[in-house]
Amino acid sequence: MGDKDGSSEVRLVRVGIVTVSDRASRGEYEDRGGPAVREYLAEVLVTPWEAETRIIPDEVDLIRATLVELVDDLGCCLVITTGGTGPSPRDVTPEATAAVIEKELAGFGEAMRAVSRPHVPTAILSRQVAGVRGGGLIINLPGSPKAVRECLDAVFAAVPDCVDLIGGPYLETDRERVEAYRPH
Repeated sequence: MGDKDGSSEVRLVRVGIVTVSDRASRGEYEDRGGPAVREYLAEVLVTPWEAETRIIPDEVDLIRATLVELVDDLGCCLVITTGGTGPSPRDVTPEATAAVIEKELAGFGEAMRAVSRPHVPTAILSRQVAGVRGGGLIINLPGSPKAVRECLDAVFAAVPDCVDLIGGPYLETDRERVEAYRPH
């Protein structure tokens, strides 16, 4: 099967998965958020993909640089962060994301908080941000594996269309798990 330029090489879609955690980056805490994102994507994406994973501390400059590297240098059409979205002084993932995106997509954060609220009263403290940088969609998630799954279920039907609209690859989903909605 060839790709658009006629070659027979199958290009894997690149997805960035970034765990933002001081403790996990130092090896003091097992990263559970990043693996939860990878597991979720393995369940819902039918399109062949590969993960570019990072575990980094809660440092604004490092988070910004990592997001830029994943989208601009490595060509990730989707970057999902986990962790650093709360109100504590070290939670800076939304600030770093806001600094590198060109267009914020506020509906993602709104939908994720809305789905989490019935399960966790403190979901209103979560500050997830999502937006577009060039050909990449960046989505912030909380660090809990349960929240990762709930939040991605709340928004993933819109992800393939968003990636299409920003010039990314065509993402196919397992329709029995998450049916992509493409009105365009």
